[in-house]
Formats: sequence, structure tokens, C-alpha cells
Amino acid sequence: MSDYKKQVAEIISCLGGTDNISSVSNCMTRLRVSVRDEAAVNEAGLQSREDVLGLVHDRPFAYEIVIGPGKCRKYADCCREMGLGGAKEHADEAEGLNQQKDKNNRRNKNSNPKEPSEDTAFKSALKTIGDIFVPLLPGVIAAGLCTGFASLLRQAVPGYADIRAVSILYDVLSLISVAFMSYITAWAGYRAAERFGATPVLGGMLGMITSLDGINSIAMQIGLYRADAPLESILRNGRGGVLAVIFGVLLLSRIEKWIRSKLPDSLDVIFTPLLSLLLCAIPYILILMPLLGLVSGGIEWVISELCLSRNIFIRGITGFISAALFLPLVASGMHHGLIALYTVQLESLGYITLYPALAMAGAGQVGAALAIRKKAKRAEDSRLCSVIDGALPAGILGVGEPLVYGVTLPLGKPFFTAGIGAGVGGALVMIMEVASTTWGPSGVLGVFVMTAGPQGAFKSVLIYMAALLISYICGYLITDLTFDENELRVHHREAVPSGELPAGKLVSDKLSSDESSSDKLPTDKLPSDERSADGLSTDKPVPDRLPSGGIPVGRRVHRGELLFFDGDDLSFTYTIKDPAGIHARPAAELVKAVKKSGCNVTVTANGKTAAADSLAQLMDLGAVCGTELLITTEGPDASEGLASIKAFLEENL
Repeated sequence: MSDYKKQVAEIISCLGGTDNISSVSNCMTRLRVSVRDEAAVNEAGLQSREDVLGLVHDRPFAYEIVIGPGKCRKYADCCREMGLGGAKEHADEAEGLNQQKDKNNRRNKNSNPKEPSEDTAFKSALKTIGDIFVPLLPGVIAAGLCTGFASLLRQAVPGYADIRAVSILYDVLSLISVAFMSYITAWAGYRAAERFGATPVLGGMLGMITSLDGINSIAMQIGLYRADAPLESILRNGRGGVLAVIFGVLLLSRIEKWIRSKLPDSLDVIFTPLLSLLLCAIPYILILMPLLGLVSGGIEWVISELCLSRNIFIRGITGFISAALFLPLVASGMHHGLIALYTVQLESLGYITLYPALAMAGAGQVGAALAIRKKAKRAEDSRLCSVIDGALPAGILGVGEPLVYGVTLPLGKPFFTAGIGAGVGGALVMIMEVASTTWGPSGVLGVFVMTAGPQGAFKSVLIYMAALLISYICGYLITDLTFDENELRVHHREAVPSGELPAGKLVSDKLSSDESSSDKLPTDKLPSDERSADGLSTDKPVPDRLPSGGIPVGRRVHRGELLFFDGDDLSFTYTIKDPAGIHARPAAELVKAVKKSGCNVTVTANGKTAAADSLAQLMDLGAVCGTELLITTEGPDASEGLASIKAFLEENL
């Protein structure tokens, strides 16, 4: 633990110190941190750490640091020991940060009305759902695994009820499962209250009210209950499920804060909880539960029509698309927003048909990583081989972030070929109607929860394992066929910081030792005042051949910066001087400048390479003030493009 404390201290330093951190929490693989001042965060320093597999910063003041399973919980515990608590202790401050975020968004929108908002309402809603359910994930997994084990036990031992030890084990497994699922609305209400700044126990009470039989009594008295068909009632216990609870607790938080602002301190502790629940319960039961019940029913109907369709082609297409598109959600940190879909289906059917297909995403990525490793070994890229070797075991066990951020996403194309391979496995499990008892475990560990659906527990498990194998194979084959080793070498060359290139020899020495070399510097791209008699600068060193095969064929110093030429490619380095780094406005203008230049331009920083005509890729670089950028222009107009891009950077960044 002492080593973890040292690593956590270094991460906190990159985040601006303990005074800059307002809250810390964790999920299965990520450390979730809220900060007070984004300008104090050293994103480049975080991304360069070996223990940080990735960094997601898609909301103001919020950072998700990908650490890996198990380890991220130990990091979170170290943070708590240092006095950095969870969201509950900082609810009021979080509300203040949200208000500041809204002000910033309005100010930015007014200053540049053409610039789209990066934090859309839909994206924020998904993030909020994730924030509520992520802390509940250990309970969800434990309950789902117990349900899966109980199902397997029931099929493996048909007469289990007559065997005392087996019967007791079955009852214990069932109790653990029921303990969570019977009161999932109460757990959701408690967490939603923490998220929205209400009193947590009041949120839990409102969630528990949702599932009590007293709701049916109220529905009967006002004519909203159908005794002949209870599930079709406009109002009944459980109506709206966790969606109703989330909106109900949001209302509760507003009412509670309003009452607290009106009551004197001496009466607050007694009357605020009572009045808050009374004023919230009536509209919650009579309006929100029926209304959100319709929404939940609509979501469940859509999922059922697609995932449980009688047409196997519809099920297959649904499974393929779901699995293929899941990795981008993981990379953006939005995958936890799908919990609402899982929960709605789990509450209505008792199992989930969407999750088994999504679980294939990690398997396709494992296959892609194996193909990349083969090519990296041929290219003698020991660094990439080491990264893959370290991330593969986690990927096989169902934890995909190490492979996403360390291998497939940085390389680009394999990120998409992995999704295509996953789609094949997703189509198979959806066609065969494999269902899970929970969400969370995937990969090999997901075997124990894929026990629901019409096929029976054992058949479902076998089909799931076959789909995993198919996703491995398809991910491998598609990546192997479409990703060329030369692309790997180019990526490796661009990822090497220019300051780390070997010094090499003087140009005059290089030419004298190999006059026929094809690696000569193109003289037509050098200004006349910087050429020697033979057209080359003779006092500047040329780097040796890089290990990966990339060959910067010449270099000269231009205004203190390194300038490389490689055929029609032209590159230079630039250090960001803007205190805000690469942010939305200059990034959008850079995209326009690149498109206007008519040549291909890439930007490399922090070990990542982005297409300069893509706003999303530029923002994902995480380039802050002081970050060194490697700009590469390609094509016959590279010289002209370089001049315009360089002028733009000097003026705007």
C-alpha cells in the first residue's frame, strides 16, 4: 500500500494538489475526480504516467483516470485516507461547480455562437445516470453472480432441495440476489440524493416507497389500478422503476433546499425532512410514477422489439450494431449511461438481453490486439509488445480499458476493426437469445452471469463462450488483413518525441559515407540562403535510421525548431504558449485552416496522433500550455501547407 500511496501522491500533484480536489470516487477501472480549477491540472503529466492507462475529460471540472481493475479501488482508498472524500461530503460544492459550468457554457456560447456545445443535455443525462449507478456496481455484480450460480446449481443438481447442504447454499445465493434486486429502487434513491445534493436517507425512503404495496392501495382508491391485469395498471407498485426514482429525487432535492432556505435553523432538523417528503411524495406518486412508467414501458418495448424479435435477421443486426458501437462509448466514458436500459429490462423481464452482445466488444479487441502484437514483433517494436502483453490478461477477463487506451485507440484503425469483430459475436448471442442476470462482468468472467434466456443456463453459457471465441478470431483476422505493418511503423515514428531522436551524423559525413543513399535531403525545399555549395546545410546533424524503420532524411534548425523532410512529407515542432492549451475555439479554427491548405496534416502530442481536420481528435490530445506538438504535412503542397499552419499556430497558440 505504501507504493500505492506514493503513486497516488504523484497523481494528486498532477491534479493540482489536494486543495484543488473537491471529490474522489471510483468505478471498476477508473478513478473519478472533481477539481476546483482545471487550469491547475497537468493533463500531459497524467497521461505520461505508466500507471495511467487513459484519461477522460469530457465534462468541466471532472476527470476520469483509467487505472485498471482492483488497483483503482486501492488508489481511491489512499485518497480517502488523505482526507479526499466522496461526493456526499462535497454535494454543495459540486452544485456550485455545476452552476459555474453553466455560466462558462453560456459565456462561451455567447462569445462564439457558431461553436457547438460539447456537453449536450443527452450526454450529461447519461453521465448523471452513470454517476448514480457506478457506486452500486459491486452490489449489482454480486447479486447477478449469485443469480447465475443459483441457476447453474438448479440445473446441475435437479434434486438440490433434498440435499441439505446444497439446498442451504442455493437459499443463501438467492437471498443475496433478492437483497439487492428487491430494493434496487431504494439503493438508486439513496445514490441519486447524494448526486443531487438531497439528504441521502430521504432519497432512499422515496425509492423504497416506489416498491411498497401501499402504492396499489392508493391506485385503487383513485381508479388507476386494474385488479384483473395489475401489470397494465396506470399506477402500481414499482411503476416507473429507477427512472421514476431519479426524477423524484431530483424534485426532492429542489424542495428540500427551498424549505431549508425558508425555515429557521432551530426548526430545520425537525420539519425539513417531514415537509420535504410530504410535498414530494404526492406529485411523485400521482404524476411522476405514471409518467415515467410510460417512458420505462416504451424503452422496454423498443429493446424487446429489437433484441427479442421473432425475426432472427433483426436480432442479428441489432446484436452486430450494438457490439460494434460499444467501444466508442467505453472510450468516451459514456458506457455507464446504458445502465438505464439494463435496469429497465431487468426490472420488467428479470434478465438482460442487450448486455451479452455488448460484452463481445472486449473480445473483438483482444483479437485485434493479438494481430497487432504479431505485427509489432515483426517491426521490432518491443514497447508496443510489452503494452499488449500487460493489457491482454485484463482484456480476456473482461476489462477493456487497458487495450482501448493503450493499444487500439492510439493506432486508430484497429479500434474500428475490433468493433467489427465484436459485432459478429454480438450477432450470434443476440440471434440465440442469450441473456444475462446482471451487467458488469464480461469476457471470461461473464460466463457466470450468461445463464438466463430461453436456451437454459448451460446452453446459454456454451453459446456465449462460442461467441467469445468467434469475436477473438474475427477481430484478429479483420485487423490482420486491414492493418499494414507500415502503418505501425509510421505511428511509432510519429509517436517518438523529436527531442528524443538520436543525434546522428553531420550531413557532410553522411553523404561522404554513402553518396548513393536515397535518404538525401530534398534540396528544392530548402531556402536558398540556407543551402551550401551542394545544396545542403553542412553543419546540422541528420538523425540515424529509427528502429521502427521511419527515416527522417534530413533536418535543419528553423527558428529554434527541428524541421524534418521525408519525401513529400514535411514536419516541424511547436510548443504551445496559450495558457489554456488547445481548446475549442483555436482547435475549430485550426481545422478550417487545415482544410483550406489542401494537404493532409497530423498533430502528435503526448504519445497520440490526431488528424488536424478533426476537432474531436485534436481535443482528445489533451495538449496544454508547454506541450510540444509535432506537425506533419503530407502531399505535393506540403511546403505551402506548412507555412500557413505554422503561421496560424504562432498567432493563435
